[in-house]
Amino acid sequence: MAGMSNPGRGGADERILLSAAELFANFGYNGVSTRDIASHAAVNEVTIYRHYPRKRDLYLAVLDAELQQVKLRGDLLSRIAEATDGRTALERAFELIAATLTHKPELLRLMQYSTLELGEDVDAMVRKHLGQLVEVVAHYLEPWAGGEELRSTNAKAAVLALIAMVVNYRSLHRLFSIGGSGQKAMFKAYADFCSTLSDGAGPVCAPGKEAAAAAGAG
Repeated sequence: MAGMSNPGRGGADERILLSAAELFANFGYNGVSTRDIASHAAVNEVTIYRHYPRKRDLYLAVLDAELQQVKLRGDLLSRIAEATDGRTALERAFELIAATLTHKPELLRLMQYSTLELGEDVDAMVRKHLGQLVEVVAHYLEPWAGGEELRSTNAKAAVLALIAMVVNYRSLHRLFSIGGSGQKAMFKAYADFCSTLSDGAGPVCAPGKEAAAAAGAG
């Protein structure tokens, strides 16, 4: 496939993973064949099947490797803890989530393709890796939940909604790019909307499927 980078001279398994990550992130699960990956990684297609019996196994290995690189920044967590009001805490939670998930754009694309093309097969993996992010950020938002500036009484649901915004931001921005439509403007619209509504029992702004997978039914 034209325009792709060279995976280098590492071991066969490393080259396969690097090539698969780049191709899957750019073309999705259904848009890439094992032959494409073998050609890009400079290995025989049989070598791929020796490491990964099914293409799905290779995709899951790529997604797992990318998710393992998700790390929470302590300085941004401290900023949430230091917030003096719910609105500021929510803004800083969004800042942390955006910094964490947009550090590697490939991860966002892989998560989107996973939801569209693999369905619930990846839920447990996403939940395993992103569950800590959801729990930790929700813990910091909990003191403000149900208050005047964070009407949602469920801090975890608020975090899931923020994750859904970040995961879907790039595709929406590409489709409807206009002045002032950056992430901060998007968050402001979300915060203004949620601060004016409350159903009295749960979250106002429901998370998307990608975000819901991160925390599960709980």
